[in-house]
Amino acid sequence: MTVIQLNAAVDNSTVAAEKTPGQELPELLAIANQEAQASGLTYAGSVAPEDAWKLFVGGQAHLIDVRTAEERKFVGHVPNTLHIAWQTGPALIKNPRFLRELENKLPKDAVILFLCRSGKRSAAAATTATNAGFTRVFNVREGFEGDLDERQQRGAVSGWRQRGLPWVQD
Repeated sequence: MTVIQLNAAVDNSTVAAEKTPGQELPELLAIANQEAQASGLTYAGSVAPEDAWKLFVGGQAHLIDVRTAEERKFVGHVPNTLHIAWQTGPALIKNPRFLRELENKLPKDAVILFLCRSGKRSAAAATTATNAGFTRVFNVREGFEGDLDERQQRGAVSGWRQRGLPWVQD
């Protein structure tokens, strides 16, 4: 297993103390929620990878990787995160157990950050979770590998790895 460290220390001073269920969201999630409402998103909002990391290591949010098990193994993943695949198999069929697995792992009022390759599957997962009654669900913008570059490849433009955030590879 390869561990990739942060390029710079994470400043946790901006991360507020963990809120109990039903209380206000941390400030950066409250801002994301306001932006989501203004733009008509059906889920609570979207956050930048750096903000997702701060919330996760600060204990204010659960980070759930919704990519396939193969992507996590061969591309890498954020350490100590939950994994619930949004799609499975070579045909990437929607996981029929997704909501059941989510409900078994977290309460519906938990602050949840979904992460995928580019931010598209995690946005779909956030919409589905919200429609099922999860109330504080956010998407991690840019995903783990980021946007496509001019050669139509990922990993060089944006995303969790490109931003130097911690990740491991089996």
